[in-house]
Amino acid sequence: MKNIRNFCIIAHIDHGKSTLADRLLEFTQTVDKRHMQAQLLDDMDLERERGITIKSHAIQMVYPYKGENYIFNLIDTPGHVDFSYEVSRSIAACEGALLLVDASQGIEAQTISNLYLAMGNDLEIIPVLNKVDLPGAMPDEVKDEMVDLLGCKREEIIHASGKAGIGIEEILNAVIERIPHPKGDPEAPLQALIFDSVYNSFRGIEVYFRIFNGRISKGDRIKFMATGKEYFADEVGVLKLTQEAQTVMEAGNVGYLISGIKEAKEVKVGDTITQSTNPCKSAIQGFEDVKPMVFAGIYPVETSEFEELRASMEKLQLNDASLVWEPETSAALGFGFRCGFLGMLHMEIVQERLEREFGMTVITTVPSVQFKAYTTKNELLVVNAPSELPDPNFLDRVEEPFIKAQIITKSDYVGGIIGLCMDKRGIIKNQVYLTTDRVELQFELPLSEIVFDFFDKLKTISRGYASLDYELIGFKESTMVKLDIMLNGEKVDALSAIVHREKAYEWGKRLCEKLRELIPRQMFEIAVQAAIGAKIIARETVKAMRKDVLAKCYGGDISRKRKLLEKQKKGKKRMRQVGNVEIPQEAFMAVLKLD
Repeated sequence: MKNIRNFCIIAHIDHGKSTLADRLLEFTQTVDKRHMQAQLLDDMDLERERGITIKSHAIQMVYPYKGENYIFNLIDTPGHVDFSYEVSRSIAACEGALLLVDASQGIEAQTISNLYLAMGNDLEIIPVLNKVDLPGAMPDEVKDEMVDLLGCKREEIIHASGKAGIGIEEILNAVIERIPHPKGDPEAPLQALIFDSVYNSFRGIEVYFRIFNGRISKGDRIKFMATGKEYFADEVGVLKLTQEAQTVMEAGNVGYLISGIKEAKEVKVGDTITQSTNPCKSAIQGFEDVKPMVFAGIYPVETSEFEELRASMEKLQLNDASLVWEPETSAALGFGFRCGFLGMLHMEIVQERLEREFGMTVITTVPSVQFKAYTTKNELLVVNAPSELPDPNFLDRVEEPFIKAQIITKSDYVGGIIGLCMDKRGIIKNQVYLTTDRVELQFELPLSEIVFDFFDKLKTISRGYASLDYELIGFKESTMVKLDIMLNGEKVDALSAIVHREKAYEWGKRLCEKLRELIPRQMFEIAVQAAIGAKIIARETVKAMRKDVLAKCYGGDISRKRKLLEKQKKGKKRMRQVGNVEIPQEAFMAVLKLD
């Protein structure tokens, strides 16, 4: 066990985690030249297209050092705040972490939050200054920032470049020298933590685990402690570039398990694996429960595909444990699911993965956050969707979730960013100059305001130089109202939203204007209205298409034409009473892009 090292790579978005992982794999000759490609561990098309890591990826390397072979289990993690749950799980399976900082950008918000996560789990941190070969690199200034943040010595910081392959050997040597080997007793009862799982259509569910105590052999009868289910270990092995089967695996190692599990519900990430005959006394403390920030409905375009969508969601949840969902129905869209996401990017990725990996075309409703509503009888209702908010006359007060946002930016953009946050009903709490031109701002903001386009606007104002990290701090009372959208006099529940009273009028007006452009014209007039309770606050009209009924009347008496027009008018009126309006998918998405 003393020759095993388990570590992960943590950093802010785009600070070069996946590129550095490529160089480590090349240097240890885990991957030969033929199979090498950029961002090798990002195996989803989506990750390659966007250049972001969505999933954590584990891989094993062997590295000879001073005449001995060392086994490295490396986990490459995502950098985006929406996938921080992946990072927390990777950290739970490791003893050390490489903390990467971009030499041209310096320390950013996600660097700090990932660092605190790692420190909270007592990981050994190895600071690495990445991208030192860039023309815009400022190694000395950034090193000062790192020393202030970590309290490490200047000479402990390793200079590296993932692209040019600088400092790779130093990093590998530091991993052996500084990161402690795993502790555990191979003779104790088996105790292993599940930190990930993947669905394989041929072999059922593959479970990725880290053994803390004991050993697991092929053919053992094992038990999952949270679900109480028992299985046979058909195959265990280590994760190289491809899976390599082993007969036995001991404490400290990371590997995979295949036991022919078919049901997605039976595998819980964070669960403990033990042996049926000689179980361990207690389960391992897994990760904190995931707290979804944004809720949205996902519905199949064809109602008949509901069951298929359910199966797809279960398989996706295996691969993405931070996705939370439950069935719900909507008057406008039929049967579907109310899903909880960690943020808007997470929601976009889930929708895209459903379409690509499972061939499901889905409609997503307006995202909302979780509110707490108190009725006049002082009952507490948890509101995840606008349709669950009670009528105003039964409502006493509504509380909405607030977050603490930490924004790090250049000092030139402070004014614009404070303006943006004030506009979003934010309160500034703190302002600290990290260096002469880098500022850390702390705000308290309502979560519902940052759900939509806050991040985009922040990036625009700061020309891409601001980084955002946030955490929930609790609920506060606010004057929230439910804004209904009515088409042809009927409420469309999928377009409703819960908004702050001060913004309701402007929001309703803009939404009606947008819908007027997007709803296709019918043979009859459609009224698009925004209402709060029974009060209409905005209206637009989608004009009717005219059929020229006078085409056959050439010349002649006016009364003949009048009779035809009157007849047409009556028909249009009757049509408006029975006609229903088809809403295109773009209309649901329009709400997200109100500007």
